[in-house]
This record gives sequence, structure tokens and C-alpha cells, in this order.
Amino acid sequence: MLTALLLFFPLAAALLLHFVNGKAGRVFAFGAALLEFVVAVYAAVTFDASNASQLEVNLPWIASAGISFHIGMDGLSLLLVLLTTFLVPLILLASFRHNYKNESAFYALVLFMQTGLIGVFTSLDAFLFYFFWEVALIPIYFLAGIWGGERRVAVTFKFFLYTIIGSLFMLAGFVYLYYQTGPAANGLAAHSSDLQAFYNLSLTTAEQSWLFWLIFIAFAVKMPIFPFHTWQPDTYTEAPAPATMLLSGIMLKMGIYGCLRWLLPITPLGVSQWGWLIMILAVIGIIYGAIIAIRQRDMKRLIAYSSLSHVGLMAAGVFSLTQMGLQGAVVQMLAHGVNVVGMFFIADVIQRRTNTRLIPELGGLTQTTPLLSVSFLVVLLATVALPLTSGFVGEFLLLAGVFQYNNWLGAVAGVTIILGAVYLLRMFQRVMLGPATSFTAAFRDLNGAELAVLVPLIVMIFWIGLFPNTFLQMSEPSVIRILSLMQR
Repeated sequence: MLTALLLFFPLAAALLLHFVNGKAGRVFAFGAALLEFVVAVYAAVTFDASNASQLEVNLPWIASAGISFHIGMDGLSLLLVLLTTFLVPLILLASFRHNYKNESAFYALVLFMQTGLIGVFTSLDAFLFYFFWEVALIPIYFLAGIWGGERRVAVTFKFFLYTIIGSLFMLAGFVYLYYQTGPAANGLAAHSSDLQAFYNLSLTTAEQSWLFWLIFIAFAVKMPIFPFHTWQPDTYTEAPAPATMLLSGIMLKMGIYGCLRWLLPITPLGVSQWGWLIMILAVIGIIYGAIIAIRQRDMKRLIAYSSLSHVGLMAAGVFSLTQMGLQGAVVQMLAHGVNVVGMFFIADVIQRRTNTRLIPELGGLTQTTPLLSVSFLVVLLATVALPLTSGFVGEFLLLAGVFQYNNWLGAVAGVTIILGAVYLLRMFQRVMLGPATSFTAAFRDLNGAELAVLVPLIVMIFWIGLFPNTFLQMSEPSVIRILSLMQR
């Protein structure tokens, strides 16, 4: 029942927010999100990492069609649920510094999106997974479309169109798989959309080959991976800061998670046939994102392209089909979520105080902001993957996995370490160091509310960096099971 509570509690809170007005809505939303995190931590404490899926709920949904409300968590799911419930309260707290029109609706949409995200990470039925996949899109569409920047309508429509089209391909793949189940396939009385029923199918190489592309396209758009990424920079830039944090910190993990949970075990022959092409696209994305980031003048766009580069490395780790690569992708999802939310939050802090995100117009801010300077540097060095920070463990495992797959691809992917240091340290130098500017004297250091957002992020940066086994041990049985399913 804990999984059901984690799923429906933010939905109930979102509905109740329509009866709460003014600043009380902020407090109510934050309190609900914080309580959700406490429940997730309790689930993690009581979780047995050595077992398979736990905390399951399996109830008939459309019984005549073999579709069930089947949710549950293994180590992989639980880590992403923890990431979601950890970041949402911080994102809500970060949004308190803004005065949004119709605040109750804004915070209700954030909680509604949390429901969709947790639904994606816990669904064990294909049509339930698809349902929550689409549910997670609706609130972010309104968050970006209503409270975004000047180009919000066109940019949000492009994002919506990309995602919907990709999702329809995935739905077509699921429908085909659904009709392959049944008495002749695995002894079932009727067709089934249960994940395990899909795992038990014996599909030909030709079937798995085109099914691979139908399902992968949806995940590729959501990550996004090159060349399905063109919606990302504009959406990240035009969306309000909390929506950008939700998109980059949590929502893009849906694509990586989908590959691990659904794509690899269901179409192992398709992965074997086309994995080399995805590896090449992922490595191209790593280098492309880093090079474009170097040329950016806008802080949010630079961080957006940095995220594209990092997600390319995660995708390469997944398709390396090695235990180190998959484990690296899991821990890097956590690290990237923490790091990128910190980066976008700091960019938002600077924009609110200076009314600009343009890097050439800034400089000298470190002279009056010791707290901001230290916080910014810690988050930035974690993004660069400095040893003992969160980014190092995942990036090391990912590169090791890619090297195991192919030495040359591993060498090219490794260039991301150098390029990442170039554009991130250059941004820090131009924004924070240098001579005083017109903003320096009046620029205020971080206040208590802003520290309340950054301090937990910094704690997680060092926790993941110093004690990675906390998370690797939790995900290891799930990763081993995924690899074993691919070899069946």
C-alpha cells in the first residue's frame, strides 16, 4: 500500500489546493511534498534490496481486456521515486521567490506532475505505464505554456507535439505486444498488458527489430538524445524556473528508465541489432551538446546543452549493455538530477537579482557573495565530475562501460570531461569573477530560503560522491536482472 500512497497522495493534495488560496497554498503544497518524501524514505528503509519488485498493488482495471492496475517498486524504481520526492519539495521552495498569477493552480500542477512521474516509475502494466507517461506531460505543458517566457506558446507546442508523436509510436508497439500474449504465448486465459507477460514473449528478430524503434523513439524524445533533442534548449529556456527544474531534474529520467525497464528486456535482439547506431548517436550528442554549450551566451541555454551532453553519456552507458554501464546510468540519473536542479536554481537566483542571464553582461559577483560563490562552485564542480562529488561516480562507471563496449567510442565520449570543464569553468569565471560590474555593489548574497534549497542539494552531492554504495547496492539486483532477461 505504500506504493499506492506515494502515487495518490500528491494527486489528492493537488485537488485540495483548489480550495486553498493565497500564500497558504504554498505552505500546503510544500508540506504535502515534504510528507511524500518522508513516506518514500520510510519505503526505502523497509525495502529489501536483495529481492525483486516489492510493495506491489495488482488490481483489475479493465479485467475483460487483461489490463490491470499493477504498480510496485524494485531498487531501480525506488531510487527514482526517492529522487522525485526529494527534488519536488526543493523545487516548490525555489518557486516561493516568484509571485505567480493563480498560485494554487501552479502548485497543483507541480503536484499533479509528481503523480505522473511516480506512476511512470512504478507501473508494471504497459497501458498503465503509457497512461502515466501522458499524464506527466499535461501539467508541464500548462506550466510552461501559461507561466513561461515570451515565446512560450510556440516552444511549448513544439515540445508537446514531439512528445505526443513519440508516445503514439510507443503505444503502437505496446498494442502489438499485447496481442502477442494469450493462451498460445504463455498460458494466459486472455491477452495481457502486464510487464512480465511482455518479458515472457518469444519474438522473432524481425519483430524485435521494428518494435525496438517504435518504443525507443518515445524514450529518445523524452531524454532527449541527438537528433531528437531540438525541442529541449528552447523549452528549458522559455519555461519558468520550477518547470525547467522538473523537466531537467526528473522528467528526462523517464526516457532512461524506460530503456532500462521496458526496451532492453522486451527487445534484446532489436537492441543487439541497432544498439551500435544508438551508441553512435549518443556519443555524437555528447560532443555536440558540449561544443554548442561552449558558444552559449545565455546561462539557461548553456545548462540545457550541458544536460544534453550528459544525457548522451547516460544513453551510451545503457546501450553498452555492461553492468558498469547500467549501474553508471542509474547513479548518474540521481547525480544529474541533483546537479542540474542546483545549476538552474543558481541561474534563476542571478537572473532575479540582475534581470539578465547573459553571461557577457555579468561578472565580479563573487566580491559580495561568499555563500553564492561557494554554492555555485560546489554544484558546478559536481557537474564537471570532480572526484568525491556526485558526478564523478556515475561518469566513471559510464565511461568504463562505454570503453568495454568499444575503445574508440569510449575515448571520444571521454572528451566530455575536458569540454565540460571548459564551458562550465569559463561560465563561472565570466559570471562570478573579474572586475566589478554595475550589478556588483547592489547584488545580495543568498538568503535563508535560498540556502534551504541549496544546502540539501549540496549534502546529496557529497553523499553520492562519498558513499555511492548506498545507491549502487539498491539498484544492483535490478540491473543484474535486466541483463539476465536480455540473455534469455
